[in-house]
Amino acid sequence: MSMPSSPAHSRSGRAPLDSPIDTDGPRISLHSPEFAADPHRAYREMREQYGSLVPVELASGVPATLVIGYYTAVRILNDPNHFPADPRTWQKNVPTDCPVLPMMQWRPNALRSAGAEHARYRQTNIAGLDKVDQYSLHDIVAQIAIPLINSFCADGSADLVRQYAFPLAFAVLNAMLGCPAEIAQQAARGMAAIFEGVDAETGNKTLTDAMLQLTLLKRAEPGDDVATRMLLHLAGLSDTEMVHQLGTLYGAGIEPQQNLIVNTLLLILTDERFGDSVLGGSQSTRDALDEVLFNNPPMANFCFSFPRQPILIDDVWLPAHQPVVISIAACNNDPAIGADQYAGNRSHLAWGAGPHVCPASSIAYLVAQDAIDQLLDALPEIRLAISPADLTWRPGPFHRALTTLPVIFPKSPRLPEA
Repeated sequence: MSMPSSPAHSRSGRAPLDSPIDTDGPRISLHSPEFAADPHRAYREMREQYGSLVPVELASGVPATLVIGYYTAVRILNDPNHFPADPRTWQKNVPTDCPVLPMMQWRPNALRSAGAEHARYRQTNIAGLDKVDQYSLHDIVAQIAIPLINSFCADGSADLVRQYAFPLAFAVLNAMLGCPAEIAQQAARGMAAIFEGVDAETGNKTLTDAMLQLTLLKRAEPGDDVATRMLLHLAGLSDTEMVHQLGTLYGAGIEPQQNLIVNTLLLILTDERFGDSVLGGSQSTRDALDEVLFNNPPMANFCFSFPRQPILIDDVWLPAHQPVVISIAACNNDPAIGADQYAGNRSHLAWGAGPHVCPASSIAYLVAQDAIDQLLDALPEIRLAISPADLTWRPGPFHRALTTLPVIFPKSPRLPEA
C-alpha cells in the first residue's frame, strides 16, 4: 500500500485501465433486481474482469469501489488512518433524497466516526452491551419465540420472515434496550424504510424521533438495560449522541439479525447435510450459522470507508472521498483463502474487522442459534413450501434478504407458555 503525492493518474495522464477512479467507465449496479437474484455469479464475473477492486454503483449516480479480495479487505479494515469511516466530505455532493444516504451519511455514532470520536462512542456501546446477561438472554428468546410459534403452529404453514424472524429479532432487541412497544414500532418503521431505500429520508426522521423518545424516557426512568447503561457511561453522551447510538443498535439488531436467522433456516431446510432436522442431521445449528456467515451473510456489502486522498491499492487508484465498500460475501468466498471448512471457522468478515468490528457478535450469534433451535424443536418436520428457485431476494446494495420464507409442517398443538 502506498500513498501518492500527485493526482491519481498514470504517466500517460489517464487513470489505469478499469480503475474505479475512471468514473466515466461502466459500473456494476448493486441495486438492481438482477444483482439481488444471483450476487455470487456477479462476484465471480467481477473477479474475472477487475480483480480485487470493482467499480460499482450503489444507487443511481452514486459511484463506489467494491472490495472483493479478502486480504485487500483486511488491510483496508485495519487501516483507519487511510480509510476513515467519516463520510462528511463525500456526502456534501449527494442529493438529500438519495436512497442510500440515510444508511451511509455521517452521524455522531461509532459506525460513521473516526479517531477520538469513534473511540468515545464505541466505549459507550461496549459498556451497554457487555453487561447483557447471556444466560438471561436464552430465557428472553424462549419467552418471545414460543408465543410466535404458537401463533401459527396449528395452521400447518407460515412465512418465517414475517411471522417469526422479524418479530423475534425486533422483540429481543427491545427487551435488551428496555424499549416500550409504541416507541419500538415507530423505530421499526423508520429502519425498514432506511434499509429498503424507499422514502428513506422520511424513515430516517421517523427512526430519529423514536430514539429521542427512548432517550428521554430512560433519563427519566432508568432501568437495567442497554440504553440506561449507555446513558450512565462516563462519556456523558448528549441526547443527540444517544439518539444516534441507539439508532445504530436498531440498524444492527433487527434487519441483519432477521436475515441471519432466515438465511440459516434456508440452508438447513435445503441442504441434505442437515437431515430431516438439525437434531437428526450430521450438522448442527452452529455449523449452519458459520456457513451462512461465510456464504450468505446478512449484510453482504457493508463496512464503508472514505479515503482522505487518492490512494494506490493493488495497482488501482482509489479516488479521494468516494465510498470504498467491503463485499463481505465476495471476500469470504475469495479463492485466495479457499475456505472449504466452515464449522467453527470464524475467519469470515461477517462481523467486520479492525477498529469497527461488531461489538455485539456473540449476542447476535446466541439469539440466532436459540431462535432456530426453538423453531426446529417445536416443528421438527418443517420443510420449504416452494422450490428454492422460486424464492425471491429483496433488491438493495447492502443486505442479503429474502422477501419471504414460506414453510409447511404437520399441524401441531400449542406449546406451553411461561
